[in-house]
Amino acid sequence: MLKDILSISGYGGLYKYVSQGRNGIIVESLEDKKRMPAHASAKVSALDDISVFTETDDMSLKDVMKAIFDKENGGPAIDYKSSDSELKKYFGVVIPSYDKDRVYTSDIKKIINWYNILHKHNLLNFEEKVEEKSELKDEAKEDVKVEKVVKEKKAPKAKNVTKKNEPAKTGNKQTRRKV
Repeated sequence: MLKDILSISGYGGLYKYVSQGRNGIIVESLEDKKRMPAHASAKVSALDDISVFTETDDMSLKDVMKAIFDKENGGPAIDYKSSDSELKKYFGVVIPSYDKDRVYTSDIKKIINWYNILHKHNLLNFEEKVEEKSELKDEAKEDVKVEKVVKEKKAPKAKNVTKKNEPAKTGNKQTRRKV
């Protein structure tokens, strides 16, 4: 869900990864769909890699978004331009264990703004994680079956020995070795 969604330092909003460019990456704004280069010197962060400090352990941004989604029953969050006290109170209800010393109001504003942007564009899909895990389990089972079959049918390797100036056989083609 959040793997291809990017935040670029110095630019507002969120961006979708499009492709690799010569001097960086090409991104597309989620708001106006305009494409632009994000140069290698820009600080680009995938939302999937961001976490929030809590009193016990860090919480991934996806889990924070899920908590907001659950609190709002799938609706949009409060406006990120609300007063600082309102934002802190709201975030305290959503994540009671967030570290109040290390999570600043500006961080809360960003997270709420990002949530509202993702909500507006229907990019909040929390079912994906469960489906991926079950698919991975099925693929792992299939890999084990294939591995067992390969082990059972494994034959001894034939050595490819050639003498000097004698053609070495590689498939259907014959090539000569130069000495």
